Amino acid sequence: MEKKFKEARENVLSTDRDVREATADHQYEFPYSREDEAQVTRRQFCNFLTLTSTALFVSASGFAAKSAYDSTKARAFDSMRVEGSEGMQPGSALNFHYPGENDTAILIRDNDGNYHAFGQKCTHLACPVYYAKEHDRLECPCHEGAFDAKTGAVLYGPPPRPLDEIEIEVSSDGQVTALGRKGGGYAG
Repeated sequence: MEKKFKEARENVLSTDRDVREATADHQYEFPYSREDEAQVTRRQFCNFLTLTSTALFVSASGFAAKSAYDSTKARAFDSMRVEGSEGMQPGSALNFHYPGENDTAILIRDNDGNYHAFGQKCTHLACPVYYAKEHDRLECPCHEGAFDAKTGAVLYGPPPRPLDEIEIEVSSDGQVTALGRKGGGYAG
């Protein structure tokens, strides 16, 4: 048994010598010895983890701080007339863009004749909501969420917060002007 072990050991060592001899000409291109290839100390590994974790924490903190700072500044919106609002009948809705071309919104004239406007993106996954006249609510067809047509509050479904509210002003002739946009806040 001892003889077989010695032969196996000698075979492994001779194979290692053969590999070293075969790669000796190319050693200058990759100047690491075979013994050093897999030697990472626990201290080096912990230092790497500490530096990486610290870098990720600092960068995430920076983004969070900028977001918190930006949320304290009041955003100025230009006023904009909502075209077609003067001809709306009670129980109807009109889609428009506010404050920018890529920001969809919906204007609702409820059965009482009052106007309400909201951002059209569902607060769950940003699917467009539509006005369901028969239920007097805004509905999201993607995941069956619903919002109150007068307040934008969540009635049911997965949305985590109310719709963004569009501040409006209604003239005596029924012309609606959008004045600003407020985030819907979080449901309590």
